[in-house]
Amino acid sequence: MNQQGSQPASGYEVATLGGGCFWCLEAVYVELTGVIRVASGYAGGEVPNPSYRQVCTGTTGHAEVVQVTFDPQLIPYKEILGIFFSVHDPTTLNRQGNDVGTQYRSIILYHTPEQQAIAEQMIKDLATSGKWAAPIVTQLEPLTTFYKSEDYHQDYFKNNPSQPYCRVVVSPKVNKFRKQFVAKLKT
Repeated sequence: MNQQGSQPASGYEVATLGGGCFWCLEAVYVELTGVIRVASGYAGGEVPNPSYRQVCTGTTGHAEVVQVTFDPQLIPYKEILGIFFSVHDPTTLNRQGNDVGTQYRSIILYHTPEQQAIAEQMIKDLATSGKWAAPIVTQLEPLTTFYKSEDYHQDYFKNNPSQPYCRVVVSPKVNKFRKQFVAKLKT
């Protein structure tokens, strides 16, 4: 499961983001033009090779994240982050909606100093924009290790659209995203 040190194909970049349940973020990013691959997993914690069950306890330190491989010529990192901040609430500490716990925190795990600078500036700009009434609590950390989650979590929304959580939480989020970013969707 450990993906530490994995490098994207030449010309591609990787973003690692957590903003609540990874099923929601994965379902959004797989639809974007320029996104090559999305993997759900865990990062930001201390326990090596955690299981979903362990992460759900909130005791491993990991967040549920997605790792997005993208072509920056088609969709730059700044746009990846812009979508990230539009599909989750970066002002709620350790929660998104009814999903509560440190594993659901808002977090950007940067891969390069350039990604760090872009994320810092975006957080600063959002904090002063007036878009959010509460302070931005998104954590910004270097990625140390990404652990790909169990296979059944990959493409979860696509494979389980009738599952209750998908119908009630993921589907409305994806539909809102599609309306807001119609020009960015794969055809």
